[in-house]
Parts: sequence; C-alpha cells; structure tokens
Amino acid sequence: MEARLPPRRLLTCAAALVLLVVLTSGCGGGSNAHAAAKDPPVAKYTGTLLSFTHPAAWRAYTLRTQALHFNPLVYVSTQPVHNPCTTTGNETACGFPVRQLEPGGVLVGWLYSGGPPALTLGPGKRIQVGGRTATIMSTAGGMCGRIGADRTIDVRVELRPLPSALLELTACLRGPGLAQQEAGVDALLASTKFLSQ
Repeated sequence: MEARLPPRRLLTCAAALVLLVVLTSGCGGGSNAHAAAKDPPVAKYTGTLLSFTHPAAWRAYTLRTQALHFNPLVYVSTQPVHNPCTTTGNETACGFPVRQLEPGGVLVGWLYSGGPPALTLGPGKRIQVGGRTATIMSTAGGMCGRIGADRTIDVRVELRPLPSALLELTACLRGPGLAQQEAGVDALLASTKFLSQ
C-alpha cells in the first residue's frame, strides 16, 4: 500500500528542504568568508643585525644617534618619528622618538644594549625570539605612559650566552585597538630572524 502526501504537506516539506539548503550554504565559508578572514598586509624590514615583518600600516625608521650606551637599530611606528637624543653642551639625553602617541598609535623600538655586559635577562616570561632565549613583560602604562601609551611591552633577547650585550624591544601601544596592536607585536616577534652575532 502506497502512502501519499497531500499536495499541501508535500509543498511544505519542499519549502522546508529549500530553506535548510539556503541556511546551511551560508555557513560553509565561501570565498567572501575567506576574504574577510585574511591577515592584514605586512611589510618586511631587513637591517644588518635582524629582519622581521610588521603590519604595512606601521612604517620603519632607521635613525643614527651619537649617544654612549644607546644604540637604536630601528623604530617602527604608525606616526613619524624624530631623533630621540638631544645634546646640550657635553651632555646627551635620549628618550622616545615621538612626543605623544596618537589614539591607536604604535611605537616599537629595537635597541642594541652595547654597554656593560648584562648579568640577567630580567623579569618576565621566558620565550624564544628568532631561536634565542628572551623574556617578555607587558604592563599597563609602564614607561611608555610618558608618551600617552596604555600598554608597554618589553622584550630582552640574549644574543650570546650571558653575560653579554642584549637586544631589547620596547613596544608602546595606545588604544583603541590594543588587542590588534598586541597581535601585531606578537607577529613581529614570531617573524624575527637574527642575521649575525
């Protein structure tokens, strides 16, 4: 004996099936979903000591300074930078290469600590940067608070077994968009390669 559906019930079942297909096809992650999930464009910096990638919206600046124990290798920022050192008479003082971070601003500086040998990497969580032992510490405000930053990230990288000189990264971040900025710093560190030492 054959079971037959009345035309109205058959039409309702067909409509439900079409609706189910339409709803589930939007969840499959078509080409638009992949385009929205793309990473932001990046730029590459290569110097004499290191290379790394950074968000293309951050620009790299190489500045030459004449200060004892202060050797910036490169600054990466969302805004223009100036020479961080000023000389008055025989004294040279160095600070940040921006006076004030703009809202959403980022300033990252790689500095070579060529002074007396370091005895320790200092406090912070142990990580690897470019295959080298390092420490990372993130603080609200921190020393970058002087230029309006909401967060300071400090990284110290051991170039050779201690005691030796260190490579230091300081990242100053100002909201809005702190989570995205921190992800940019993490990606920069993950892409870092050391070319000598």
